[in-house]
Amino acid sequence: MEGFGQIRVLHVLGVLGLGGAECRIIDLYRNMDRDKIQFDFLVHYSPEKTGKKSPTSDELMAVREPDYFDNSVYKLGGRIFCLPRFNGKNIVEYRAAIKRFFAEHPNEWKVVQGHMTSTAAIYLPIAKKAGIPVVVAHARSAGVDNGIKGMATRLLRAPLQKGDITDYNFACSREAGYSVFGKELMDTGRVRIIPNAVNLKHFAYDPEKREKIREELGVSNALVIGHVGSFRYAKNHEFLLEVFAQVCRLLDNDDLNQYSMLHGMRIKLLMLGSGNLMEDMKKLAVKLHIADRCIFAGNKSNASDYYQAMDYFCFPSRYEGLPGSVVEAQAAGLQCLVSDAITPEVNVTELVSMMSIKSEPRDWARKIIDDLMLREDYHSDPLAEEIKLNQTLTKIAGERRESVFETDDTPDFDILDAGTGFEAINVPDKPSKRHRRAIEFSIGDRQQSSEYILGKLKAAGFDVKSQAKMMSAFYQRGYF
Repeated sequence: MEGFGQIRVLHVLGVLGLGGAECRIIDLYRNMDRDKIQFDFLVHYSPEKTGKKSPTSDELMAVREPDYFDNSVYKLGGRIFCLPRFNGKNIVEYRAAIKRFFAEHPNEWKVVQGHMTSTAAIYLPIAKKAGIPVVVAHARSAGVDNGIKGMATRLLRAPLQKGDITDYNFACSREAGYSVFGKELMDTGRVRIIPNAVNLKHFAYDPEKREKIREELGVSNALVIGHVGSFRYAKNHEFLLEVFAQVCRLLDNDDLNQYSMLHGMRIKLLMLGSGNLMEDMKKLAVKLHIADRCIFAGNKSNASDYYQAMDYFCFPSRYEGLPGSVVEAQAAGLQCLVSDAITPEVNVTELVSMMSIKSEPRDWARKIIDDLMLREDYHSDPLAEEIKLNQTLTKIAGERRESVFETDDTPDFDILDAGTGFEAINVPDKPSKRHRRAIEFSIGDRQQSSEYILGKLKAAGFDVKSQAKMMSAFYQRGYF
């Protein structure tokens, strides 16, 4: 494809909202050499307001409400076009709108990349027939919703598994590849895995941003468990809320003092995102008696700053392609407990633990509390780690007076023990040599560990700057 000058790529999406796919594509766009590569976007919108079953892109754009990333696209030099939303009953009108669209824009794009795989088997063949040199289907989800909607999605995706309607097939993970393109294409190497990359340095731990956001939220002296994701079926917010309710109950009713280090600390659940299930989740929080401990923050343009405010990340999704939010949480140095239904490619650093959502919420809660107390056997000096834990909790919640004495004058125990026999009993045993795995970072010390964590994520292919160079070469040449 050399010699075309500036290359324009058309990305096909449902919307330009604050979803995972949209965030990843815009991040990639921002890191492209836009003198060489420019992105345009073809999105979908209900035709109802136009009064037509198959309106033109211009007619739809005239009634379409601006979406979250519209301004970003325009500022970067991109354009936005629109198709009528497919509803399963308007396939004739949908096809007609696609054919008209490409007929009205001949020879404008060298690549059409379809991220909306539910209808990719409809629009990609039409694009190819219209003269687009390279058409790509890009799988970003490893599952479908329950019920009729999920069955319809599988049916619509089925032609993609034949492999004869695309030039390339991309997937964000192996699970997404198998789910959308099937075993044969995956096992024969006809699907290229391209991880959902992020701007890693943008999410690196920043104590100043942490302090600012925590003060704004009123959680300066609280432990904050976080989650980032749209309120929809796949994200499993009801399980998240049940887990958090169990965390609260375990700490509020800790009669055996198993978690005494956390006693007296406020605890909050911070959720970023929006969606049609949010109101249902607010009602569930009330039912679980945790509403006063939950923060429904909505969508945030500075989401990276909110990761800094968190102390832990919980992500119990039912299915995912490859959740960028778990990558972002690791970049911010957060310990993460995620569903084992999620693709293992996201398990890049020692910060991630995986657990089945078939387990009881109480089991998840215990794991979270143990992680917060740094009970994992990573370190060779338990006393040093207990001191470090105290320091960590003090940073989170401030100083707490825990002296059992009525004054600050602590007795000299060596003098008190002299001549009693206790001086011999209280001589510590020589530490036995135990095999422990060597690590290059300290869980709980996010600032010290940041460089190591970012390095591992970059090596795993999650750095958007590196990916932008790779994709730029693909768009220019038309092949890898």
